[in-house]
Amino acid sequence: MPDPMPKIFHYDPPREPWLDIIHEDEDIVVFDKPSGLLSVPGKDPALFDSLQSRALERFPGAGTIHRLDKDTSGIIVMARHKAAHGHIGKQFEYRQTSKFYIARVFGRVAEDEGLIDLPLATDWENKPRQEVNFERGRPAQTRWQVIGREENATRLRLTPVTGRTHQLRVHMKEIGHPILGDRFYATGDALAAADRLQLHAAELGFRHPRGGEPVVFRSEPPF
Repeated sequence: MPDPMPKIFHYDPPREPWLDIIHEDEDIVVFDKPSGLLSVPGKDPALFDSLQSRALERFPGAGTIHRLDKDTSGIIVMARHKAAHGHIGKQFEYRQTSKFYIARVFGRVAEDEGLIDLPLATDWENKPRQEVNFERGRPAQTRWQVIGREENATRLRLTPVTGRTHQLRVHMKEIGHPILGDRFYATGDALAAADRLQLHAAELGFRHPRGGEPVVFRSEPPF
């Protein structure tokens, strides 16, 4: 029997700073989302507090283009009007953005770099968990590179080629190196090693909706 799914009994997102703004102009706003804050409101009214709801208080009309898991921190861009939303949204749809994440994973990864190519599907008995499934899974690829080794952990740069739900988290678990503090996919020492998911969206690049010039935004991981 799989472990019962963890539930949010007390959603208590961080409040300081209320919004961490990396960049703002008349077309976009770029935020550094903290771990523990939803990207968009949940269905339950108790889960209304989110980056989107906070952003709308200050930037009326701001629209969410992409999301990060609640427990993942890092860069999110929002559009301030419909044209900007469409311009950047198409770049995400056609994989024309550039991005990478920083993660600390359990154990010492032996190789220096590699590519994980494992199809992913929803684990329907344990939603929102995902699973490797060769029959009904959608293609999913992740490139990884070691950027530092600790006694029993490895710091990786992760570049998702595709953008499946929980892709980085499942792929790391499947190669035997779950992300530290991952309450969905880590167990034992790997889960206990950190008080939050050690995954951070560290860089995002795209073409600016006004003029099409390439822009890149970066955020240092807080771990």
